[in-house]
Amino acid sequence: MLLLRPIMKEDILDTATDMFLTLGFKSVTMDDIAEKLSISKKTIYSHFPNKGKLVEACAIELFNCITAGIDEIIAEEYNPIDELLKIHEFILKRLKEEKASPQFQLCKYYPKVDETLKELKVERMRLSIGNNLKRGKENGYYRRDIDNEIVLNFYFMTLEGIKDSEYFPMDKYTIPYLVSHFLDYHFRAIASQKGLEYINNLNHKCNS
Repeated sequence: MLLLRPIMKEDILDTATDMFLTLGFKSVTMDDIAEKLSISKKTIYSHFPNKGKLVEACAIELFNCITAGIDEIIAEEYNPIDELLKIHEFILKRLKEEKASPQFQLCKYYPKVDETLKELKVERMRLSIGNNLKRGKENGYYRRDIDNEIVLNFYFMTLEGIKDSEYFPMDKYTIPYLVSHFLDYHFRAIASQKGLEYINNLNHKCNS
């Protein structure tokens, strides 16, 4: 007789995270998660006292997963432009941001969790993007006269602004479309001649 292992806290986190990213933080209920795992809500509540705490745990776990993935990309030592492109490609895939932004939903329905994540993202961004800018200058892909601190603030402010439905309504723009335009805007604002030639060559390959 096959003995199934008991549902663990990690199983609840993994399943809930996948459902939140696929269906939305608002629409997925504790009943939905319990049904998906074939367990009672009581089992979920034994680990997470309410949905808000579960959302928070899923968001932090997802952040840690994405951070680990970014570290792996950085360890491959791509040139700075390719590195940033691959990082955003990985993040978009992991967050399943094809039609709607889970970050937008998190901000709207769980603002305290979103604020906590924002602080973590800022700290992480200053490390990874700061090093990217430094290497870009050293390798000649970015202009040496750019102010790293200002560029960092522009970078994060713009990415956060993408979540604003007043300027970027979700029924009109997909997140990948917005991120693609943002990255082209970002690179062309800081690229040296060498960097611009590399970007144009990449665009030519994509369009051919």
